Amino acid sequence: MDEDLTIAALKALRRIMRASELGNRALAAQTGLTPSQFLVLQEVVERGEPTPGELASTLQFRQATITNITDRLEQSGLVTRLRSDQDKRRIHLRATDKGLAAIEQAPTLPQARFSASFAMLPDWEQAMILAGLHRLGDILGVSIKDSAPLLDSGAIDRSRGAVPER
Repeated sequence: MDEDLTIAALKALRRIMRASELGNRALAAQTGLTPSQFLVLQEVVERGEPTPGELASTLQFRQATITNITDRLEQSGLVTRLRSDQDKRRIHLRATDKGLAAIEQAPTLPQARFSASFAMLPDWEQAMILAGLHRLGDILGVSIKDSAPLLDSGAIDRSRGAVPER
C-alpha cells in the first residue's frame, strides 16, 4: 500500500511540474519571457509606474532579483526607467508599447489558474492543501526562504534569450 501511495504522489508531483513546464514553454514561445520576467512586467503594467522596491515587496522577490529582471526587460525594450520628478534618486518603471503587447499576447500561466481556483476553495481546504505543500517542501529539503510565489523551477532572474520583435 505504501509503495502505491508513493507512486501516486510522484505522479501527482509530475503533473504539477509538467503543467508548469508547458506553461513556461508557451509563455516563452509567445512572448520570449520567463515567468518571473512576465510577472514583473505585468506588475509594472498594473501599477503604472512602480519603483523596483515596490515590485520587490509586492512580488516577494529580492531587490537584486528585480534589478536583474528589470535590466533584461529594459534591454528588450519592454520597460523604461524614469527618474522621479520629486526625488531624482528614485527610479520608476514604465511599460513600453512593446511591453504592453507582450502582456496582451501572453497565455494564462498555471499560477494564474491556480490562484483563481484556489481562491474558490473553502478556507479549510486551502489550509489543508497549504499544510500538505509545506510538508512536501520539508520532505524534499526545500526551505521557505528559497521560494518565491511562482510556479517555475528555474532561477528567478534567468534569461530565455532575446525577446521576439513585435
